[in-house]
Amino acid sequence: MAGVGAGAGAGAGTIAGASADAGASADAGASASAGPRPVAEPFAVDVSDEESVRVAVSEVASRLGPPLILVNNAGVLRDDLLFKMPLENWDLVMDVHLRGAFLMSREVQQHMVQSGWGRIVNISSTSALGNAGQANYSAAKAGIQGFTKTLAIELGRFGITANAVAPGFTVTDMTRTVAERLGISFDELVEREAAAVPVRRVGAPEDVANAVAFFASEASSFVSGQVLYVSGGPCG
Repeated sequence: MAGVGAGAGAGAGTIAGASADAGASADAGASASAGPRPVAEPFAVDVSDEESVRVAVSEVASRLGPPLILVNNAGVLRDDLLFKMPLENWDLVMDVHLRGAFLMSREVQQHMVQSGWGRIVNISSTSALGNAGQANYSAAKAGIQGFTKTLAIELGRFGITANAVAPGFTVTDMTRTVAERLGISFDELVEREAAAVPVRRVGAPEDVANAVAFFASEASSFVSGQVLYVSGGPCG
């Protein structure tokens, strides 16, 4: 079984394919009960390009086994107010976030259907609820939520669940560009954002990863079509 995480920005990025390789040699002194060691390797892909996705997923399947866990995490920001937003920035954000999730999910689902088991986790955002200067990003992330619920309805009969994680402000390379756009330091931005969060801090990548790990596990087998806001407080 392979797990696939599609990430990076501007369409072109990598799939991080991972599998539990029972044949992998254990480190000296490792406990025999530790189980198989995971094997991971990157595969280049443009998630907005149909042929690139087809080739990458085929490579994952042939080298690591059928991809049964998919995390759609490719992202890019091109923020601007509506009246200043060029069409190419609208199209780019839609292509990476929404078209990319569609192409990756469509290509991977066939392996899940054949196996009778699968997990699709789409990364949305609190911006799906609306955010000034992000008409493109907000629309794409809202679309991800509707897409996720539809996948849950269509694929549930095959043992496949589909859920979305919607982070609030989280410290990543991508959010650092927001500070640059606003003309302030990243520390200032983090302090400002944290002040508006009930738990008084911003998110860390681990916060999002923990939610994804739950949705990707057998423990979530009766949870599908849900949007989990990982934002330090209530949303929606």
